[in-house]
Amino acid sequence: MGKNIVIWASQKQKLVTLSSCEAEYVTAASAACQGIWLSRLIGDLLGTKEVQVKLLMDNMSAIALSKNPMHHERSKHIDMKYHFLRECIEEGTVNVDHVGTAEQLADIFTKALGRVRFVELRKKLGVIDLV
Repeated sequence: MGKNIVIWASQKQKLVTLSSCEAEYVTAASAACQGIWLSRLIGDLLGTKEVQVKLLMDNMSAIALSKNPMHHERSKHIDMKYHFLRECIEEGTVNVDHVGTAEQLADIFTKALGRVRFVELRKKLGVIDLV
């Protein structure tokens, strides 16, 4: 809540993607589902209305694909269930925005980082070193 991590998961991808754009798109659709669920849960617990989910992505192609409601050659092979993200954006339930690779906090969970970058991202996440 606030600036703290609430949910984090790591798992082997369930499908093989043909490009990094497709991989980001599929992952964003999954993140949107988790975000909407969490927004509704918090709304129910606090007695407030659900808030818009904000997804930060560093792949401009995946962002363009998620905001384009038209189907075209490059996306026709993507399973329909992942186009749920497009519906959420059209409805205003989810907002997708670009974040530069340098500001991508999720890198601490997904990449091998040098000590300096690791400590920098850890600090931005609000995790403190107790030692």
